[in-house]
Amino acid sequence: MRRKQILTGIIAFLGLICLLLSTYTVREYEQVVVTQFGRPIGNAITKPGMYFKLPFLQTTNVFEKRFMEWVGDPNQLPTKDKKFIFAETYARWQITDPLQFFKRLTNERGAQSRLDDILDGETRNVVAKHNIEELVRSTNRKPELDSIGEVLGDSLARVFVGRDKMQDMILASANKQAKELGIKILDFRFKRINYVKEVQEQVYERMKSERYNVADKFRSEGQGEASRINGEKDRELKNIQSAAFKQAEQIKGKADATAAEVYASAYNKSPQAKNLYSFLKSMETLEKTFSDKTSVVLSTNSEIYQYLKKSN
Repeated sequence: MRRKQILTGIIAFLGLICLLLSTYTVREYEQVVVTQFGRPIGNAITKPGMYFKLPFLQTTNVFEKRFMEWVGDPNQLPTKDKKFIFAETYARWQITDPLQFFKRLTNERGAQSRLDDILDGETRNVVAKHNIEELVRSTNRKPELDSIGEVLGDSLARVFVGRDKMQDMILASANKQAKELGIKILDFRFKRINYVKEVQEQVYERMKSERYNVADKFRSEGQGEASRINGEKDRELKNIQSAAFKQAEQIKGKADATAAEVYASAYNKSPQAKNLYSFLKSMETLEKTFSDKTSVVLSTNSEIYQYLKKSN
């Protein structure tokens, strides 16, 4: 009796294990391919729920149903205009045919490696057929201005394809190859684009040269404006000085005329006054004209001579 109970317990335990091994659950974000001795059995299971399989003989291969991420390695790519760039890319993809996916790629690691070949190759092909301005711009926008109103860089070249269309071209071409793998690439984008180091240095030098040219231009315009202002200042100063000198001379002339009139009215009162005035003016002239080293030749008819003669 005791042996029967033990045997029954063992059988029940083995039955439970077999039951557990013969069932599996598919979640909402999973899809499963059942294999027997490494070969797929039936169609892929994509609906969530509980399913049965042969224990020990059949194996479940679970794949992701949600969107997955692919990130490309930074690659050095040549453009059509012979400029080398580093391009970083990323994409989103999904397993659309789990059975085909298992047959061709086995697992997601294999899919990532295959996507590296497909997307990197298509990116290189498309980039090599277009100039760099097609890669960095999508529209023929107006050039941007800096803080001083100058156009940043050279005038913008016209874009005929643009970055968005190039991404769509890569996506469409890559999906043609990915379709037979049981996957679909949902989106592809350039994450970052930059010049290689050697070209970066050339670009920076050109940018510095442009800034120096702009600075020289403004410096030259400033010096020209300063010269114009200084010229106007000097001209206006001379005009003011000339007008002031003219006004001063007019005032002095009027003053001299008034003084002469006063002197004349004072000295014309008598003959003695006239003689005194003549004598004073002659002495004033002598004082301003001669020194102890001055030699002159005078006519005997000169008014100055008669005073010198009298003094003798």
